[in-house]
Amino acid sequence: MPKMPVAAVYHARGADQTRAYLSPQEAPPPISTFSPTRAILPPMEIFEHSRQDQIKREAPLAARMRPRTLDEVVGQAHIIGPGKLLRRAIEADRLFTSILFWGPPGVGKTTLAAVIANTTQSHFETLNAVLAGVADLRKLVEAARERRAMYGTRTLLMVDEIHRWNKAQQDGLLPVVEDGTVTLIGATTENPYFSIISPLLSRSRIFRFIALTVEEIEDLIVRAVHDKDRGYGRRTITLDPDALRHLAEFADGDVRSALNALELAVESTPPDDNGMLHITLAVAEESIQRRAMQYDKSGDEHYNTASAFIKSIRGSDPDAALYYLAKMVLAGEDPRFIFRRLLISSAEDIGLASPMAIAVVNACAQAFEWVGMPEGQYHLAEATLYLATSPKSNSAGAYFETRSYVEEHGYLPPPVAIRDQNTLLGEERATAPGYKYPHDFPGGWVAQRYLPEGIEGGWYKPKSIGYEERIAEFLRKLREKR
Repeated sequence: MPKMPVAAVYHARGADQTRAYLSPQEAPPPISTFSPTRAILPPMEIFEHSRQDQIKREAPLAARMRPRTLDEVVGQAHIIGPGKLLRRAIEADRLFTSILFWGPPGVGKTTLAAVIANTTQSHFETLNAVLAGVADLRKLVEAARERRAMYGTRTLLMVDEIHRWNKAQQDGLLPVVEDGTVTLIGATTENPYFSIISPLLSRSRIFRFIALTVEEIEDLIVRAVHDKDRGYGRRTITLDPDALRHLAEFADGDVRSALNALELAVESTPPDDNGMLHITLAVAEESIQRRAMQYDKSGDEHYNTASAFIKSIRGSDPDAALYYLAKMVLAGEDPRFIFRRLLISSAEDIGLASPMAIAVVNACAQAFEWVGMPEGQYHLAEATLYLATSPKSNSAGAYFETRSYVEEHGYLPPPVAIRDQNTLLGEERATAPGYKYPHDFPGGWVAQRYLPEGIEGGWYKPKSIGYEERIAEFLRKLREKR
């Protein structure tokens, strides 16, 4: 970036938002009215600018390669592709509605905010919700109001990790977003419908970011290798195709992970006698030994994976069930959470079609408590496979149908014959039919009414599968006798 006279420094915009002056009123007059001596930075400011330049040069590769324009952004074509609403708003500098960027790490949320900062004529501020609180927000809002009143300048506020703010902190944004004092750009890795308060959601437009494809990450890695200003273009590097593919695949959609691995590979590989760095597959494998799992124990990926896991069991697909089980274990999911879901499934999805299912899962859960990891993975796998390969019945759900009936129609007392005889009044006891003890009759059954009068039941419908087929036949014979 060419050197600028100090009068222009305030108006220069970049991803780091470095300025020599804190507000327009502090900036000196235009350069035409500036004397040469006033255009010289004081020694301390010269030192500060030199230090900032050094920080930029020494920043991680992923930070140096952050796109500066929309044309440099790779991926997210569904929201910033040619002709898309958000792209048109950014290019026209007409971003008046607050927006929320939602997606996994390393897919370009903060990057796109930096691009907006480079593009807009509005004043751009950033806050990180991990470090900043209400006091920081209050100072920023006061400055934004003064700026708007004195110069008519709008303020765009980027709040990174906005889900880290609690309800009270998010409430502080409502009045200034409502009256247009600031236009909010919030970035979050968690589902905003769960982590952002409803009033703020209603005032914002949500854009969902998706993980980049392997091919898109490959393009960014190649770009970093050849970029002479911010990447490794000034070095002689040979990146083998299989090494490139490995870095891109194991990044699992996270650009930052891929570029960090490339940086480690380049910086740790000595050049040969000709000064060439050769990044082989072996080097790439050492640089990114484990796939970066996109998984948050309280976020979307947690719920999506758990849902797919149980639905694969319900669908009797053992391979799919093991696949999602492996994903959860590798991502560090709590095994007790997995066993809880398996215990629920054993009653909800298998039920009486295989009555031993709940016993097997419970035994595996108890064995896991004794064994622990890593051997406890056998018990997770056994419980999963038992349920996935068991006959299925959701007939236990008849309870919820019955409950709904009671809630809707109210509760009626049981027939007098099956009540506690000690609770009956003298007249009731004298006129009530006697209770028939089933074990006194052949087959241990006798025709007798158990439901209250006027209620026919019929909620439990056993399926003709597994052990429940025997139950269905047993009940069919009893109903014929009745």
